[in-house]
Amino acid sequence: MNIGIDMMGGDFAPLEAVKGVQQYLSSSEHNIFCIGEETQLKDLFQQHGVSSPFLHIIHASEIIGYHEHPTKALKEKPNSSISIGFQLLATGKIDAFLSAGNTGAMLVGAMFSIKPIKGVLRPTIATLLPKLSGKTGLLVDVGLNADCKPEQLNQFAILGNLYAKHILNIDNPQVGLLNVGEEEGKGNILAQATYPLLKENTFIQFMGNVEGRDVFNDKADVIVCDGFTGNIILKTAEAMYEAAVHQGLGNDSFFSRYHFENYGGTPILGVNKPVIIGHGISNAKAFKNMIALAEKMIDTKFCEIITTNFENL
Repeated sequence: MNIGIDMMGGDFAPLEAVKGVQQYLSSSEHNIFCIGEETQLKDLFQQHGVSSPFLHIIHASEIIGYHEHPTKALKEKPNSSISIGFQLLATGKIDAFLSAGNTGAMLVGAMFSIKPIKGVLRPTIATLLPKLSGKTGLLVDVGLNADCKPEQLNQFAILGNLYAKHILNIDNPQVGLLNVGEEEGKGNILAQATYPLLKENTFIQFMGNVEGRDVFNDKADVIVCDGFTGNIILKTAEAMYEAAVHQGLGNDSFFSRYHFENYGGTPILGVNKPVIIGHGISNAKAFKNMIALAEKMIDTKFCEIITTNFENL
């Protein structure tokens, strides 16, 4: 198993990325390809006493900054850590690629270097939802597709269902459509047109509409919405966590599960190989968990599972 990581992406990279790799390699024997400025990485690994036959450094002389235009940067910076990562992924030299760097560049790179799985109309990204019961759910889409068609939401439901089943280990996930009411026929034109598609979808267990107040309870394991709505919910949840920390509740058993470092990052669902996007402020624990998520996606052959399911649609 070969996992590639952009060591230069993130507000605290490459130091926190180095620490994350160190934590991961302390309990794993998979090959980690660290892509970044070679001299700087060698010095940091040496300073932290990291030496392993499973550690490989790939030199990248350029970095794509957060505010650079994704397509332009990928074209003009072929020697950047993100560009090289996708080159390695596309040629099969690594099995997964992850970064806490420029999100747009990661999305564009995934779309054009390894491409969507055949039959997938639009790839999507999801976020994990901590439940009051202690369980974990999934919200999809959370920002990749602001404007959606009913057919796309129907596919998001399938992708989210597969992720919940094979990565989150939820048996028979219950899928709900985010709406302003529980009754069939409620909502805007998109919700009204999506409902019958989900109802007839034999690849999922559709349980109907769910409302905003159901996001953190066990009514649905997977909640489907357009990326505009999903991103607002995601950012509201992040603000709620910040408010909880401000009030001294950061260690509360429920609120502590909001911390992004516990999950590492989110995969792009619907592309041919595992690509994981991390938070810009990722620390060592977040980087470690990103690598662990990549490992699980490779182990479960998750992208192949998606491919098989879409071949059978």
